[in-house]
Amino acid sequence: MTNIIAIVGRPNVGKSTLFNRLCGGRDAIVDPTSGVTRDRHYGMGDWNGKQYSVIDTGGYVDNSEDVFEEEIKKQVRLAIDESDVILFLVDAKEGLTPMDVDVADMLRRSKKRVLLVANKVDSYKMVNDIHEFHQLGLGEIYSIASTSGSGTGDLMDEVVRDFQMEELETIKDETLPEEPEIPKIAIVGRPNAGKSSLVNMLLGNDRNIVTPVPGTTRDSIHSHYTYFGLDFELIDTAGIRKKAKVTENIEFYSVMRAIRSIESSNVCILMVDAERGFEAQDLNIFSLIEKNHKGVVILVNKWDLVEKEANTHKDFEASIFEQIAPFRDVPVVFTSVIAKQRIFKAVETAVQVFKNRSRRISTSELNDFILPIIEATPPPVTKGKYVRIKYAQQLHSAFPSFAFFCNHPQYLKESYKRFIENKLREKFNFNGVPIEVYFRQK
Repeated sequence: MTNIIAIVGRPNVGKSTLFNRLCGGRDAIVDPTSGVTRDRHYGMGDWNGKQYSVIDTGGYVDNSEDVFEEEIKKQVRLAIDESDVILFLVDAKEGLTPMDVDVADMLRRSKKRVLLVANKVDSYKMVNDIHEFHQLGLGEIYSIASTSGSGTGDLMDEVVRDFQMEELETIKDETLPEEPEIPKIAIVGRPNAGKSSLVNMLLGNDRNIVTPVPGTTRDSIHSHYTYFGLDFELIDTAGIRKKAKVTENIEFYSVMRAIRSIESSNVCILMVDAERGFEAQDLNIFSLIEKNHKGVVILVNKWDLVEKEANTHKDFEASIFEQIAPFRDVPVVFTSVIAKQRIFKAVETAVQVFKNRSRRISTSELNDFILPIIEATPPPVTKGKYVRIKYAQQLHSAFPSFAFFCNHPQYLKESYKRFIENKLREKFNFNGVPIEVYFRQK
């Protein structure tokens, strides 16, 4: 499970630079907004095996002439509300400002875990200059230089202190862990893609049995769904239940809620508006699902409103696969929720993806299949080194992951990793499921 870190502070204190460093060079998810001088950033990273999501907010301003001031404030408050840890960034070179005091007051009222971070401490001579920030009453000050990375190690040790680590341990025997009894399916996507209509259709009292599940994640509704032999837990988020008076920042709010619902799920139904096509924000949410190693079904809604020709659905599907490459092994279902077309097929497919994600392959079956393929198509020679893969084993993890033990794992290229993954997908049904292939020293 990922944890959410929000970076807040006044403008020009280095929030985006720190964001890029926390994402560890990974491709950040960006939602550019027309007419606004900033971008909204969502990214993922990990520190010592502990994964997290990062939210980069706009600079918090007060009583300025910026026409977007109120919208920036809304987004900062949403990020604070959703986060587990808040990094409050201040500028060590400029020193304490009245705006820093205003932000500190807001953070104290949030009751969240806040770490005060003094940025731009580029030399040891500046260490003594940060003590004035103790006036903010937020405890210990972490001095960093986000541009060079100085001090960020100690900061991240403290940030991830209470985060859970996702274990990837080799299975010692053929006894495999038990999976959850029923799949948890989250419905995510852009606003107005038809998520609410789908939820209402599925949870109609005349269609199924519904029982509320207590102790759910905040701002989410978990419902037990039973229908035609299918049994699963449906996760509807506050992003689906549109919040009153959320206007310009509804996209930001949607992604914030999508992160939480993705974390709580085994499988995600990503709803796409057929009239608008598969847009950048859809790709952003798909990337979040993939990086969290959750199963995924792409549900193209409002298909009845699209003018069709002979190969319209094939062209639409091909366009989606081109954008989500290289992970193309994903089921795509075309539906119309209002017209009740292929609703049952959508949830049936999601349950099948859950089964695919839960699939366990014995070590003997895996090696009997993959070792002859490796022998026939060995890894290419790199720098005169011959890589010999001895055996493979599925790892003890919540998602399908495999370790291949060899003599020189450092010389195996990404292309050969994809070759192995594709062979596994051809043999074993992992449709809709991100899988990981690791090469380890024997």
